[in-house]
Amino acid sequence: MVQKKVPMRQCLGCREMFPKRELIRVVRSPEGALSLDFRGKAPGRGAYLCSRPECLKKARKSRAIERALSVEVPEDVYSALEKQMEEGAHDE
Repeated sequence: MVQKKVPMRQCLGCREMFPKRELIRVVRSPEGALSLDFRGKAPGRGAYLCSRPECLKKARKSRAIERALSVEVPEDVYSALEKQMEEGAHDE
């Protein structure tokens, strides 16, 4: 039996590699709207964060999400990300 290759992605906060399924995907849709994609299926450009709140803080401080998605991230999106991360952690 052939082992299926697990797609790996890098967290923008801690810069560690993780299996794609373990990360939270921040998506810039073709229209330019930002959202969190927990299933990894939403269309658009994606950047990944692990579920640790300190990684979001680091990515925010270094503006890693802005660089990865080539878009300005408004303050309310960061607060929504924090809130969704907290809620998302309880959903799983």
